[in-house]
Amino acid sequence: MTADEEFKAYGHNNTTVELCRSIDNMGADVLYITELSETDAEHDKNIDTVKEIVTAIDIPVMLGGNIKRLEDVKKYLYAGAQVAVLDFSKDSNKEMFKEASDRFGITKIGVKSDDIITVHKSTEESSDIKLKFSPDSENAASYITYCKENDDSVYGIGFVADKLLFGNGNCQTIDYVFIKTLLKNDGIAVKEYVATAKFDEFKLNSDGMIPVIVQDYQTNDVLMMAYMNEEAYNHTVETGRMTYYSRSRDELWEKGLTSGHFQYLKSLEIDCDKDTLLAKVYQVGAACHTGSRTCFYTNIYKKDYKDNNPHKVFEDVYNVILDRKQNPKEGSYTNYLFDKGIDKILKKVGEEATEIIIAAKNPNPEEIKYEISDFLYHVMVLMAERGVNWEDITTELSRR
Repeated sequence: MTADEEFKAYGHNNTTVELCRSIDNMGADVLYITELSETDAEHDKNIDTVKEIVTAIDIPVMLGGNIKRLEDVKKYLYAGAQVAVLDFSKDSNKEMFKEASDRFGITKIGVKSDDIITVHKSTEESSDIKLKFSPDSENAASYITYCKENDDSVYGIGFVADKLLFGNGNCQTIDYVFIKTLLKNDGIAVKEYVATAKFDEFKLNSDGMIPVIVQDYQTNDVLMMAYMNEEAYNHTVETGRMTYYSRSRDELWEKGLTSGHFQYLKSLEIDCDKDTLLAKVYQVGAACHTGSRTCFYTNIYKKDYKDNNPHKVFEDVYNVILDRKQNPKEGSYTNYLFDKGIDKILKKVGEEATEIIIAAKNPNPEEIKYEISDFLYHVMVLMAERGVNWEDITTELSRR
C-alpha cells in the first residue's frame, strides 16, 4: 500500500500532507519518516508524497527506511529530506556510509543504530546530534529528542512517522509545545521560541489592549485585525496559536477553537511606536467569520497602478503561459513553442542563454535586462512543459 492508501485505511479524513502540517504547527522541531515500500512503484509514490510534505512544512524532514543503493540516498535528498538515514542493522547500509558521505556530505547522512540516530553537525566539529526515540513504543505519536553529544539537554522534539503511516489519528491532537513545557518543568532545556518584549512594554488603548494585524506568512495577504490583552498575548506566545480578546463577548478567544480555523504563529513584530502588533501566521481555512479567506475582500477604491512585485509578476506570466498550454490560442508564439515540442523549447533556452553572455559584454545595462527577460520567459515555457512551477523552484532555492 502507498502512504496515502495506508493513511486512509486507518480512518483519516485528512491527507498525509495536511497531517504533517498539523505536526509542524503544533510545535514539533523535526519530522523523522521511515519510508517502507514493497515495490519500486510504491517507493517512487512515497517519495513523491515526501516532496509534497517538504514543500508544505517548515520543520526539517529526516528520511530513512528503504535505502538499498546510493541512488535511493540521492532520491531521498532530492525529495527535500535534510538528512537521509542509513539503518546500520543492514550491512549494505554500513558499506554505503562512506560513499554516501563523500558524495553528499557528512551532514546529510544519518546513522540509525537501535533507537538512536546520529547526525554530524558539520565536517569541522566532532560533536554530533543524537536523535533518541521516546521509550513509549506503544504510543503511535511517540516523539524523538534531539540531544547534543555528551549532553542530555533536549535540543528539540519531533514526530516519528513509521512507514509513512503517521500514527493512529490521535497524533493530530499531540501538542508538542505542551510536551516541551513538561520537559522544561522537569529542568530539561528545550528548543523554544520566546518573545523578546513583555506586554507591559506596549502602548495600549483605553481598554488596556493592543491591536494586532494578521498576515499570511507566505503570501503577506492581510487576513484580519483583532485585539489582545495581556492574557491573550501570553497565551499566543506560549502556545504558538493566535489568541485574542473578544470585546463583544468579553472573553479570551483562541482563533479556531470552535471553527477549526486555527492561526499558527510564525513571527510577531511590534511597530515603531509600540502600539500595534504585526503577526505572520499559517492560516487554516478562512480567517473571516463570513467564510472568506481574508476579512479584507470588499474594495471601495482602486486606482490603476503597476504591480512590480517580483513574485506576482513571475506567477502572472507563468499562469498566462500555462493557460496557453491548456487553452491554445491561434497565432500565439507560446503555443508555437509547445507545438514544436521539448527540443525546440530547449533550443530557444540555449539561444537566449547565449544572448545573455553576449549582452553582458556590452556596457549598456538595458541590453542585458532585455535578454534576461527573454531567457526567463523561455525558461517558464520549459517549466510549464515539464510540470514545474515557481513554488517548486523557490522551495528548492530556500533549501540551499
